[in-house]
Amino acid sequence: MNTTSSPSSTAALPRIAVLATGGTIAGSAADAAQTAGYQAGVVGVDRLLAAVPALANIARIHAEQIASIDSKDLDATLWTTLAHRIDALCLQDDIDGVVVTHGTDTLEETAYLLHLVLKTAKPVVLTAAMRPSSALSADGPLNLLNAVTVAASTGAHGQGVLVAFNNRIHCARDVVKTSTYAVDAFQSPEIGALGWVQDGRVDLQRSAVRPHTTATPFAVASTWPAVEIVTSYAGASRLTVDALIAARVAGIVVAGTGNGSIHASMQAALAEAVSAGIQVVRASRVGSGHVMHNGAAPDDRLGFVSAGALNPYKARVLTMLALTAGFADRVALQRAFDTY
Repeated sequence: MNTTSSPSSTAALPRIAVLATGGTIAGSAADAAQTAGYQAGVVGVDRLLAAVPALANIARIHAEQIASIDSKDLDATLWTTLAHRIDALCLQDDIDGVVVTHGTDTLEETAYLLHLVLKTAKPVVLTAAMRPSSALSADGPLNLLNAVTVAASTGAHGQGVLVAFNNRIHCARDVVKTSTYAVDAFQSPEIGALGWVQDGRVDLQRSAVRPHTTATPFAVASTWPAVEIVTSYAGASRLTVDALIAARVAGIVVAGTGNGSIHASMQAALAEAVSAGIQVVRASRVGSGHVMHNGAAPDDRLGFVSAGALNPYKARVLTMLALTAGFADRVALQRAFDTY
């Protein structure tokens, strides 16, 4: 797939909703040389837009401030609010697409959740920044310009939720944060970006192939099942798993070593969790690759689910949504991971 587009006439510019949630892109520090130790989420959406006058050549903007937080503090309540607002806006004939400005820390989780629950084919694009708005060479303004450019392009329709960052366009399912400081912090390590955006041009080389948005049974919930993440490592114990069993959580995602392997002590505890009615999903703490379904041990024998190429954080998102949608047993939950 090769799709290029740019607005052809200022008389017929698309109307794009920009929803701000805070994050580094809306951060500020006292010193322009400071790229750490700033306060996130303090710059309002109007100031973000004013810093990018070139937006006027791309789209007519409708702006809303949904939240003003550091994305490390994001919770399911904000996910619900954001998803409902995006769906409502996309039902309006005068809205052609949506851009969400977000903090980088949990952007990949929000993007994947929206990719699964939104019920629209209109473009929805997340973007962020690694440097606060007050910094020298702040990356937020260009990322915002590019995100609006992608949302305004015809080629982005039907692609699910996208992430525009550092001139790359990523699928929400694939993208992860890979650096604590670099402006190219977001990558799709396993299969690469969908395309690129630069100087008003959008070039999508391929499409997302797994079902998303209108093709899924998922929706945000008024109450979310408790799903927690544990990590396996040298010398790992069963203490955390025992505590989660006692708390009667609905699911546990384990960030395993390598191909989702689990320390023997923790694995024994996780098997007991399955016996207690808790769904256990094996993911990997490794930065790329996939966790193969293992028919002998531990999956079929112990009742575990394999997360495939999803990292532990996205695996938690899918587990929460699948349990809410009624994928209640291990076979059904594995089917969800194999499908979405």
